[in-house]
Amino acid sequence: MDEALIEKIKQGNDHAFRILVEKYRKHVFHTVYGVLRNEKDAEDAAQEVFLKIYTSLPQYEKQGFKTWITRIAVNHAIDIKRRMVRRGEEQQVEYDEIGHSPPAESVELLVLKKEKKRMLQQRMQELPDNYREVVEDFYIRDKTYQEIALKQQVKVKTIEVKLYRARQWMKKHWKEDDFS
Repeated sequence: MDEALIEKIKQGNDHAFRILVEKYRKHVFHTVYGVLRNEKDAEDAAQEVFLKIYTSLPQYEKQGFKTWITRIAVNHAIDIKRRMVRRGEEQQVEYDEIGHSPPAESVELLVLKKEKKRMLQQRMQELPDNYREVVEDFYIRDKTYQEIALKQQVKVKTIEVKLYRARQWMKKHWKEDDFS
């Protein structure tokens, strides 16, 4: 559905863009809010993100739309946060971010990882039984290969192979937007 909307938008259909904005409005807001931690700033940033998405659509190459807009949103929010910090330093205002949030460079990865984990939890029942436990242990419970192997009483190489095959199954059966 997103691909059809994107094509219409590229052809100048503003109504299609409004539909896309409505579909992803909350997602973009929550993404930028996760970085900025201020509702007003997040509302402004979300609007700016949609402008960036609109102007960047010609470069979009069907690589997973939700992931693509999430990256745009996170990067824009990080840029805003950096500007706020610089402005604060210029005014000699002490700005202490230590302990309040992760470093800006890792925020994007954390948001994407959290989103991937949430999507995976929703779709776990679709996985074949022989992959479900190893995927859940690795991606949801954040266990290492060694911990999973010990739990299942198998060699680490067996876990590596199971995870590889599980990833292949997911790539084959799920669209990138469903998992990326």
